[in-house]
Amino acid sequence: MKHRLGFAGKKLIRMALLLFGVSIVTFLLMCASPLDPLQTNVGQAALGTMSPEQIEKLETYWGVDTPPVERYLGWLLDVARGDFGTSLLYRQPVLTVIGDRLASSFWVILSAWVISGVLGLTMGVMAGASRGKWPDRLIRGYCLLISSTPAFWLAILLLLIFAVWLGWLPVGLSVPAGMDAAAVTAADRLRHAILPALTLSITGVANIALHTREKMIDVLESDYVLFARARGESEASVILRHGLRNVALPAITLQFASVSEIIGGSVLVEQVFSYPGLGQAAVTAGLGSDLPLLLGITVVTAAIVFAGNLIADLLYGAVDPKIRKGAARG
Repeated sequence: MKHRLGFAGKKLIRMALLLFGVSIVTFLLMCASPLDPLQTNVGQAALGTMSPEQIEKLETYWGVDTPPVERYLGWLLDVARGDFGTSLLYRQPVLTVIGDRLASSFWVILSAWVISGVLGLTMGVMAGASRGKWPDRLIRGYCLLISSTPAFWLAILLLLIFAVWLGWLPVGLSVPAGMDAAAVTAADRLRHAILPALTLSITGVANIALHTREKMIDVLESDYVLFARARGESEASVILRHGLRNVALPAITLQFASVSEIIGGSVLVEQVFSYPGLGQAAVTAGLGSDLPLLLGITVVTAAIVFAGNLIADLLYGAVDPKIRKGAARG
C-alpha cells in the first residue's frame, strides 16, 4: 500500500508538470494565432462605426492591450486559487461551461471507449487465434481500412446513410430542435448520441485490435503454449487460459491510452453532427479567441488523459501478480 501511495504521488507531480507545460504551449499557440479577437467577434464593419473609447473597452475585455506574460501569470495565479476565469464568449465561469459541455460529451465518449475496447480486444484475439485464415485477413483488412479513414469523413458517411437516406436517426444536435428542455427524455438524448458514439467506436477499434493480434500471436507461439498443447489442452482452453491472461495487461494499456484518441476524435465528430459537447466548445473557443475557455478545456482534457494512464498503471498490479510482488519487494 505504501508503494502504491508513493507511486501515485510521483505520478501526480508529473501530472502537475505536464499540465503546466500544456498550458504554456496552448497559450503560446493562441498568442501566435493570426486571428484578431475584435475583428473575429465584432466584425470590421462594426469596428468602423465605434468610437475610440468603445474600441479601447473591447481591447481591455479581450485582453489585447495586456502583455502576454502578464496575462498568463494572472491566469496561472487564478488557477492556483481554483478559479479558471470567465469565458469571454459565453460570459460564464469556465468551469461551468466545461461542466455543461462535458456532461453532454461524457456518455458519448464513455460508450465509444467501452465499445471500441471490447470490440478491439475480441477482434484482436480472434485474428491472432486464426492467423493466416480468412477471419484474420478480414479483420486486418478492416482495421487497416479504418485506421486510414479520417474520422470526419466516416461521420459524414454515417450521417448520410442513417440520417439522410434512411431517416432512422436525427441529423445532429444533442436534443430535438425546438423542444422544451423539460420535455426532452433520456431516449431523445440517446438517439442523438448514437451516431457520434458509433463513429468514435468504429475509429477506435483498429489500433486496439491490431496490437492485441500481434500480442496474441506471440503468446500462441511461446513455449508454454506449446507445452499446454502437448499436454492435450484444447484450443479454446489455450486461448482462454493462456492467451487472454497474457494479452490482458497490454490490452489495459491500449484501452486507457485510447482515451486521448477518442477525445481528440470527438472534436471533429461533434463538429460534423453539431453536437454541443466539449469538442465543439474547444473549436468555438479557438476560433473565437476565447483564451480562458480554451486553456481550461486543454488542461481538463489533459488531466483526464493522464488520469486514464494513471489508472492503467495502478491496475497493472491487480492483473499481473509478478508486478505486484516486484513492487512490494522494491
